[in-house]
Amino acid sequence: MNDSLIQIKPEVRAYLERIGYDGPLDLNGRLLGDLQECHVHTVPYENLDILRGVPISLEIADIYDKIVVRRRGGFCFELNALFGWLLRELGFTVTDYFARFWRDEPNPPPKRRHQVLRVEADGHSYLCDVGVGGIVPRKPIRMVAELEHEQGDEAYRLELDSYFGWMLCERKRGEWSRIYSFTEEPQLPQDYAMASYWCEHAPDSIFVQNAMVAIRTKEGRNTIAGKEFRIFTPGGVRAFTPQTKPEYDEALREFFGIVLDDSARA
Repeated sequence: MNDSLIQIKPEVRAYLERIGYDGPLDLNGRLLGDLQECHVHTVPYENLDILRGVPISLEIADIYDKIVVRRRGGFCFELNALFGWLLRELGFTVTDYFARFWRDEPNPPPKRRHQVLRVEADGHSYLCDVGVGGIVPRKPIRMVAELEHEQGDEAYRLELDSYFGWMLCERKRGEWSRIYSFTEEPQLPQDYAMASYWCEHAPDSIFVQNAMVAIRTKEGRNTIAGKEFRIFTPGGVRAFTPQTKPEYDEALREFFGIVLDDSARA
């Protein structure tokens, strides 16, 4: 491991090992971008505990145990809370915001049920987010209106809406569409408790209906939609549905690195 990691806290070092980062720790935009990209390629987005009836804790110690120690994933209130903790431990200035998720929303405007981070680096403010299951920026986005960010074959920009605030947008087939919006009202950790509880328990919450698991890979991304595994590569999509629990568990381990502990079931 890089010598610069030797002096940091063991918990931070273990987190960096979890996401596969062993580079320099200078507080700049490059480090911020590398950490976010490492994170989305190693820590899956998943709602499996919600489906299994395992209560979600937003305490950092509990999220750390789940994601770093037990090598699981989580949803936005877990993933971005812990990523924000890591960034603060490294010395970044981080502000938590609430967001409204517009993509695929059947009844706009959507409720606020997503957590995002503003992070300061190199004299600029960046939007950082490691807590979305769909395709979103793999690198931080500078908080400058209309500034376009090309990230591989994806493109993003932030727009300003007079009512909903900052609007993250993506370009598809030459057209810009909304992903989510947020205003610059700082949030405390306890401010996410009610939204997290709604996501866990509300009958119309998408999180209680089907498995949603996703992770980026070097070749593309892996997802689970309901019971179907989908492996996206430049050559196309391979879809399959495991027929037995052992087959499902093995596919979960192979494609997402997740090993479920049945003893944790409520």
